[in-house]
Amino acid sequence: MRANELILYRNMEDGQILKDMVFLMEEYRNDYYNREDILSLLSDTVNRILELSVSHGFEGNLWQDYLTYLLASHENGYSTSCEIVGNVDGSINQAALHDFQIFQELFQYDFRDMEETLGTGLLSMIRDYRGISGHGKVFNSRIRDRICDLARALAEAETAEEFQEKTTQFYREFGVGKLGLHKAFRVEHTENGAVIVPITKIAHVHLSDLVGYENAKKKLVENTEAFVKGKKANNCLLYGDAGTGKSSSIKAILNQYYDQGLRMIEIYKHQFQDLNDVIAQIKDRNYKFIIYMDDLSFEEFEIEYKYLKAVIEGGLERKPDNILIYATSNRRHLIRETFRDKQDRDEELHTNDTVQEKLSLVARFGVTIYYGKPERKEFQEIVRQLAKRNHITMPEDELLLEAGRWELNHGGLSGRTAQQFIDYLAGTM
Repeated sequence: MRANELILYRNMEDGQILKDMVFLMEEYRNDYYNREDILSLLSDTVNRILELSVSHGFEGNLWQDYLTYLLASHENGYSTSCEIVGNVDGSINQAALHDFQIFQELFQYDFRDMEETLGTGLLSMIRDYRGISGHGKVFNSRIRDRICDLARALAEAETAEEFQEKTTQFYREFGVGKLGLHKAFRVEHTENGAVIVPITKIAHVHLSDLVGYENAKKKLVENTEAFVKGKKANNCLLYGDAGTGKSSSIKAILNQYYDQGLRMIEIYKHQFQDLNDVIAQIKDRNYKFIIYMDDLSFEEFEIEYKYLKAVIEGGLERKPDNILIYATSNRRHLIRETFRDKQDRDEELHTNDTVQEKLSLVARFGVTIYYGKPERKEFQEIVRQLAKRNHITMPEDELLLEAGRWELNHGGLSGRTAQQFIDYLAGTM
């Protein structure tokens, strides 16, 4: 086997399994090696394939699933050039075709002689594997199914050119690596800097699930659509009362535009020191990234907002065109003001400088959208719609009466209160 001749697909994460299996393909008949040692390496390799398959939810031919996982996960000059845009021109296609020829040979390798020579059935169990839980911990079922479907398609490819075409089509439709395969991410700070970590389970909420707020949703959709289409768009601040659907709207936007290359990275204010590192990692990718800051606000003693101001607009390096910042907050101006601020303004010589320092952050959000607490009639309509979606058949008069009693004791009129009331009914009926 020619795996050591790979050009682009080298130094792959989880690539040690490939190296060990290729060694076994080449040396299982070599009398130089002890038979027990060869069997031990084979057992260990099969174990690692099984463990990876269980954690990722793979089924079917696990060897081919594993090879496909390497192709779908490895970010290199070819795969990252093909994401979103598809086929690319240039000599890099020759290097890619060379590597795909080797992968096709690995796909088509017949393990039966190895099994017969070594007197083991270990490889039979991974040729037609059935999963135990539907999907794994690393990939959700959507991603798992895409990789398994690609594995079956690549197994049927008759030429290296067809193998390349199917892989490139996958890159164009779904992307490559963690940024391509996943929708949402969080940031972890390590000794080596910021690490972008996939979030495997996110709420499948849609804008139609949010009753009311049509003007607010329209404004958010227009800005996001312009962004994903490569047009000019603005950073966006959703502010207003608690429980009115600000965070749900942003999650819904991600679900609506994910298939058009939109990705979302959630970051908290104590992580603003990592913002530049995060931006450096995503600025040259072919995706559109929303950096999402939920419930953003600052106390008067907190200075993290100054880092955010510099990143959004004001630093020497211009913010990349494929990045926007969306934030939610209960405060219109983000930074809490007190009566002491008024005293300081009265006493300070340069009053306007103090005011502008605290208000200049919100000015860096070109679009601000207000989510206000609903009126009672709007609240009742939200309750009606949610009850209908959850198949609650209580008479309307009784439903609204109980909803009114509920909101008096559970936070007042809001979409969140209505949802909690419906959840309560659904759990008791």
